[in-house]
Amino acid sequence: MIRSLCCILAALTLLTGAALFEHFYVEKAFADFRAELCDLYNKADEERANYEDARAVQTSWDARKERLQIFLPHNDVARVDSTLAETVRLIAEREYPLARSKLEALLHLSETFPDAYRPTPANIF
Repeated sequence: MIRSLCCILAALTLLTGAALFEHFYVEKAFADFRAELCDLYNKADEERANYEDARAVQTSWDARKERLQIFLPHNDVARVDSTLAETVRLIAEREYPLARSKLEALLHLSETFPDAYRPTPANIF
């Protein structure tokens, strides 16, 4: 009986630790991504963003998503990928109003995705 309780407690501790690690890792990754998006948004708002700026954010996301795919569903990653690709193209074509709307959508996603993976009762049950 004591061994069973110890094993259950150890398993719960490991699961809690893994859930907290996942939350903080995803939160940090999206906070960094959000900062890059804010910089790009400000440049697009001033109409001085160029293809290289947008491509740098996309390259950064590509490197980040390789590690995040462990924690995030494929659909969430694909949604960011497609919106970011559209943004890069719009900035390259100097369509700043449309690019800003896509960047606003990406900023919203970067704020809401970490909350969806927070270890709360609503997300667990």
